[in-house]
Amino acid sequence: MKYLLLSILTFIVLLQCYPQISLITSPDITQEEIKQHIRYLASDSLEGRRSGEKGDSLAAMYIAERFKKFGLKPAGDGNSYFQKFSFISKRIPGPDNKLNIFINGITLDFKLHTDYKPLSFSIDTTLNTSIVFAGYGISAPESLKYDDYKNINVSGKIVAVLRYSPDTTGILSQYSSVMAKTFTARDKGAAGIIFLTNPRGTEGDNISSFDDPRMGNSGISVLAMQWEAFSNLMKKIGYNLDSIRNKINSSLTPNSMDFAGVNVSLQTQILKISAGTSNVVGFLEGNDPVLKNEVLIIGAHFDHLGMGGEGSGSLRPDTLAPHHGADDNASGTAGVLELAQYFSSIRDSLKRSILFIAFSGEELGVLGSSYYVNNPIYPLDKTILMINMDMIGRMKDSILVIEGMGTSPLFEEIVKILNYDSLTLRLKPDGIGPSDQVSFYQKDIPVMFFFTNLHSDYHKPSDTWDKINYSGEQKILKLVSRIATRLLNGDQRPQFTKVASTLPPPSTTRQGNRVSLGIIPDFAGDTPGMKISGARPDSPAERAGLKADDVIIKFAGKEIKNIYDFTYVLGQCQPGQEVEIVVKRGTEEITLKTILEGKKSD
Repeated sequence: MKYLLLSILTFIVLLQCYPQISLITSPDITQEEIKQHIRYLASDSLEGRRSGEKGDSLAAMYIAERFKKFGLKPAGDGNSYFQKFSFISKRIPGPDNKLNIFINGITLDFKLHTDYKPLSFSIDTTLNTSIVFAGYGISAPESLKYDDYKNINVSGKIVAVLRYSPDTTGILSQYSSVMAKTFTARDKGAAGIIFLTNPRGTEGDNISSFDDPRMGNSGISVLAMQWEAFSNLMKKIGYNLDSIRNKINSSLTPNSMDFAGVNVSLQTQILKISAGTSNVVGFLEGNDPVLKNEVLIIGAHFDHLGMGGEGSGSLRPDTLAPHHGADDNASGTAGVLELAQYFSSIRDSLKRSILFIAFSGEELGVLGSSYYVNNPIYPLDKTILMINMDMIGRMKDSILVIEGMGTSPLFEEIVKILNYDSLTLRLKPDGIGPSDQVSFYQKDIPVMFFFTNLHSDYHKPSDTWDKINYSGEQKILKLVSRIATRLLNGDQRPQFTKVASTLPPPSTTRQGNRVSLGIIPDFAGDTPGMKISGARPDSPAERAGLKADDVIIKFAGKEIKNIYDFTYVLGQCQPGQEVEIVVKRGTEEITLKTILEGKKSD
């Protein structure tokens, strides 16, 4: 009964927040309708539409209600419009955390959330060991002559490190990220690392500002500790933390030290908190007795970054405010709704069927589309095309980017013929890109990805409805409608073609050369190592023999616990370098070799 009552109360709360917007009845694709959808989806009341939170639910309800009014058939769970899935939404400290430091018979008891905090990518463990101060925790290449670990033994110990780098914005700063320092400590054999905040009243003085819940398991204990707490510890053994930091900064010379007689008793526990969200799916059946069994998917993600903050993906992580996501991606979601309404009005003329999908979880790593292709509502071998719209609201100078043109030989000619508004098309062959179409491309389904490029409001609270180019989006949607109609009613379905990637590689070496392996990460994976969903055609990864679902556990001689480890290690490699890759394939460990590539010209 209490669960029923809770469900009723939740529904009432959501209903009170739900907008009283009049039903849109025009079947045409209009600027006013696009604006109406975007203004609601990007409003303050939806609080940035973060997956698993209230605004996400409100957006899903809004989309589902319109699917229903447009006459789409529910295609989700239990004859609903919702395809539900769960994900790990956060990692938080559990009740079993403790930190005691013993100094010559004196016990210092540190308080959780006041003096220290285990970070979300820490492992669960119990340690009784010694502590070492490792300066800034940087071990730069020998040519830079800076190594905080050079004269200390940290094997099995906990290292305490300062934040940032001694030269602030100089060459050492590229080794100063939390990820890089955690990887370095683990690579040196440390059992744990403590990041010290900056002194109170200065930038970086909060123990929560270190955290990044996207990092996953780091393989060692990781804590953040208030400057004052650790400074007090050092005073008890005769050191001044401020003086030590100032000396390192002024001389650019490490000043690491082992603390004799100082021991640590540490217990860390991180709880994984799951949340639920849904893709919103509506079906429009075609009329040809045979071709109606083939499905064209029109999709866009409706989630965004919520209220922002550290680890959210915000480019204003210090600002806790609704990240409105008008262009990213209320614009694409409005496109799905407009096209659903339009095609519903001409349903009797359609031979093939259409599945409209509004995806959740894209900002967390294309979770919704990954879930769909692994749990398809309609057979993937009957899916003729996936059209994805992500950030289509900021058209400038009539420029429209369409990716996926090489995934079927039909596409480029059709798109050019149907470009009635004479848009300046930037046609790109690749089916791999940072949005939901990649999930379908990896299942050998042709894709088209519509995009009007990045802008200065990307992933900031300032991505608001009033900056949308509504006329431009209307033209884009009319082009999409013409393309979809041609393929829905054509005698020939698009044949899938793998494309050699032309996208820039994902990482940069310290010398500034771009270097690529050519893998496609599986962001939905939660296993130690880095799971991949595939290898790009004609890439070092493909030549090495890497396959979908492989988990990279060692790369270039370094242990890999998560995607951030891999990114850091890859960034230290050179084009032309031969590397050894150890992967877990099922229960078997396989060692592969390949030669890395530099950046391909655009």
